[in-house]
Amino acid sequence: MAKLHWMKSQDIAHPIIMGGLLRQNSMLGGGIANTRSLPATHRLYNPSALNIPDAADGLSDAANLPSAASGPGVLLTADGGRYPGDLFGADAIGSGELVFTTGMMGYQESLTDPSFAGQVLTFTYPLIGNYGVHKGASESANVWPKGVVVRHAMHQPDHRSSIGTVDEFLRLHGVPGIHNIDTRAITRRVRELGTVLCVFGPLEREDEMKAQLSTLTSPELEDLVDEVSIDEPLELNPGSTDELGASKPRLGVLDCGVKHNILRHLCMVFDVVWCPPDIDYDRLRKEYAIDALFCSNGPGDPAHPGKATAARNTLARAVQDGLPVMGICLGHQLMGLASGLQTYKMRYGHRGANQPVVDLHDRTVSITSQNHGFAVAHPIDGMLAAHPTGATSPPVSNQHGSEVEVRYINANDGTVEGLDVIGKPCFTVQFHPEACPGPHDAAPLFLRFRAMVDAHMGGEH
Repeated sequence: MAKLHWMKSQDIAHPIIMGGLLRQNSMLGGGIANTRSLPATHRLYNPSALNIPDAADGLSDAANLPSAASGPGVLLTADGGRYPGDLFGADAIGSGELVFTTGMMGYQESLTDPSFAGQVLTFTYPLIGNYGVHKGASESANVWPKGVVVRHAMHQPDHRSSIGTVDEFLRLHGVPGIHNIDTRAITRRVRELGTVLCVFGPLEREDEMKAQLSTLTSPELEDLVDEVSIDEPLELNPGSTDELGASKPRLGVLDCGVKHNILRHLCMVFDVVWCPPDIDYDRLRKEYAIDALFCSNGPGDPAHPGKATAARNTLARAVQDGLPVMGICLGHQLMGLASGLQTYKMRYGHRGANQPVVDLHDRTVSITSQNHGFAVAHPIDGMLAAHPTGATSPPVSNQHGSEVEVRYINANDGTVEGLDVIGKPCFTVQFHPEACPGPHDAAPLFLRFRAMVDAHMGGEH
């Protein structure tokens, strides 16, 4: 097992909530002062657009969209719950793991977040769709939830840049929805008893749906990373230079379900090679000559033996070689496994844009965007906020041989939110610095990583 460094929770009983400038300086770890070629921190909040497909691209031809679902519907849960409502979106039956997200805005980004693959997504905010769907605002080229649950779906959005409604957006991608439903009762049920399998569709097909629900299996048993990732490497900005004309370091990005805004942020400070999660590590070093490695967010169980494990093995190789490494969300969990820690399923996960995270090094707090249902086990307290099923990964050994330190924890439940690899230019975070949707508190972590890469390439170890 990995050797762990830990700060006691009483040491941070009263964390200081710092201002934005102080927080940015602490997250950079002092590295920005010696990195003149980096862009101003505030520019990371408005990264340039990528020339890649967007999930909203097909909305310009609304006349040819599939027919819409309508009429009374019902949502059934595996524990016997029954919630009536009205159908919208695609004319289909939705099924998957029932989860909820608490963000008050950013529904387009949430709908297109690959981390929601295999799940039925409930929005706790009651009005969804009031500013429509916007071109270029998606986090991928698809809508990933297998169903959408909202209190009220707005059919007449009010925004000058809107190109369609949420109903049309779901129909374009074949995803069913149900609204006029008691989302408060659904959220309360998931909070108290944990995520649960569900199915929803037309009221007249309730008996059929009950039979389907009895045979439904958890999406985490599937290789969801394989479903949401690319198959071949793609160079996003080859030969790009910084504001001083110097070549940017080349970064390999392991796509486990990467969000577009992560790629936008990384392209601001790196020459990015977007790679499949199972790409061979030697190919990355020899063919693409990467200077650093990044592992993205993604859906499913981090201990799944498919492409998630392939990405974990690549991360371990990179740490062994001393290559700078950063991981986000699933990438953080994979680093935990590679470091000899276990992962486990959470009761209802962290999904929203207001999760407080404590940096144990300087006791600052950042408000972060998160979307995950698994976590890295706490090195002392074990599985915090665990799912009633007790689902956990089997014991694993440390693959890279270096010690790890818990750097960030969640201020609400104490769960692990980030790791530093001791003596290596490597760190991971469970939350989303690119914040799409969400606050910008953690955006400077991309600059912290760039500073690490510059120091490594400059011979500072």
